[in-house]
Parts: sequence; structure tokens; C-alpha cells
Amino acid sequence: MSTLVLLTLTGLGLGALYFLIASGLALIFGLMDVLNFAHGAFLTVSAYAAWRTAETVGGTGGLALAALVGTATGALLAIVVELVLIRRLYGRPREQILVTVGLSLAVPALVQAVWGADSRPFPVPDALSGTVGVLGAQVPVSRFVLIAVALAVLAAVNLFLSRTRYGLIVRAGVEDRAMVTALGIDVTRAFTLVFAIGGALAGLAGVLGGLYFGSLSPHQGTSLLVFAFVVVVIGGMGSIPGVALSALAVGLVQQYANYYVDGYGDFAVVVLLAAVVLARPAPRLAGGVA
Repeated sequence: MSTLVLLTLTGLGLGALYFLIASGLALIFGLMDVLNFAHGAFLTVSAYAAWRTAETVGGTGGLALAALVGTATGALLAIVVELVLIRRLYGRPREQILVTVGLSLAVPALVQAVWGADSRPFPVPDALSGTVGVLGAQVPVSRFVLIAVALAVLAAVNLFLSRTRYGLIVRAGVEDRAMVTALGIDVTRAFTLVFAIGGALAGLAGVLGGLYFGSLSPHQGTSLLVFAFVVVVIGGMGSIPGVALSALAVGLVQQYANYYVDGYGDFAVVVLLAAVVLARPAPRLAGGVA
């Protein structure tokens, strides 16, 4: 029983991490139709900025400041990329993919050139390095931190999309940008805001990824991005609640399979992805052909 509890809570923590990464992807693609392969690069740079901050300051206060620095770094990177590169490429998906894939390769290589290829231990304060007893299982405190942050982000993103002026502008702008612009509303500013939110979520995920794994490396963002894309495909590009449920499913399946099927967690996730994609109804083409 204790093993099942530990696996479940650890899987929920991993799912929370996947959600934080995938929610930024889903926002940017679902609202702006931009497939951002540089999302993992945002995570990597933010994680290293947070690591330097946490090492310098130390303690719980250092981690809190590192979370702010990492989140701000991700948002700033996203704003720069959107203003300098993506803004010129709206409506040109091939060019978007080429540019963001290039960034996803170049940025980790630059980080590796500066800080080396070896993993770096992420400083975890004593308050978060222990465990909590739950039904006989000793669960790391960090898992509960990730779950709490993911729930807060889920609520905040849903409120932004449904209750704020900019959320409504973005949703309307995606449907009919010309009409919204004709009403005198600056859609490009709203799009930049969404890109910044997506980058901030990637930055926050970078910090919490360091907390979850206890270390960071130049290519950690790239490897996590693969699972984030799986989560988004399963949950739906434009559905934040769907992405949240998908992230939980992927995290749990990966943890259970790693333990019960001798380390086949990644393979189990691929099987889950294939099953969901194949089970979905095929989209109907023009003329009614399925």
C-alpha cells in the first residue's frame, strides 16, 4: 500500500511539472497558432538563472527569489523572441517551426558552452528536502509543492482566459483578427502578453524541475519538452483543463510503468499517446469524406 501511495503522489508531482510546461505550449499554440519548439530553451535558460540565484542567496528565501527570477527570465525571453522573430512570421507556420527549432538547438548549446555539459546540483532548502508520511509512505515535500503550484496556475490561466479583457481579446483575435483590429483594439499587444505568459510558465517549470530532480543540465528542457508535447497532443491544443488531466495521466502512467514494468515508463507514455490518437475520430474532410 505504501508503495502505491508513493508512486501515485510522485506521479502526480511529475504530472504537475508536465502541466506547467505544457500549459505554456497549449496557450501559445491554442490561442496564437504558433508551434513553439523553443519552449524548452526558455525552460533551460530560466532554470540556470534560478540556479545561480538560489546558490547565491541560499535557503528558502533564495529558492523563492530564484522562482521569481526564473519566471521573469522565461517571460523576458519569450517577449524578445515574439517581438524580434515570431511577429514577422504569423500565418507562416513552416518558417515558425524552422526558427523555433533553430533556437531549441542553439540555446542549449550556448548554455553548455558557458556552464559545461555536466549536471549541476540544484540547491534545495532544508524545509523542502525532507519527506512527509502519508499512509505509511514517505513522500518528498517537493512533490506537494509542485502539485500546489500547478493547481494555482490552472486556476489563474482559466481566470485569465475567461474573465480578463486581454484573455477575451486574444480569443476573439484568433477567430477574426481583422474584425478586432477594426474595432481599434491592439491585438499584437495581447499576443505578446500571451507569449510572455507562456514563457513565464516555462521559466517557473524550469525552477520546479530543478527542485523535482535535484539537478539541472543544458538539455533538460529539451527532454522535458518531448513529454510536454505528448501531454498537449493527448489533452488537446486549445484546452487547458484537458492538458491538466492529460499531464496527470502521463505522470502516473510513467511512474507506474517504471516501477511495475521494469523501467518502461517512457515506452508506456508512447503507447498511451498512440492509443489516444488512434481512438480519436478522424476529422471529416471537405465534401463529407472521413
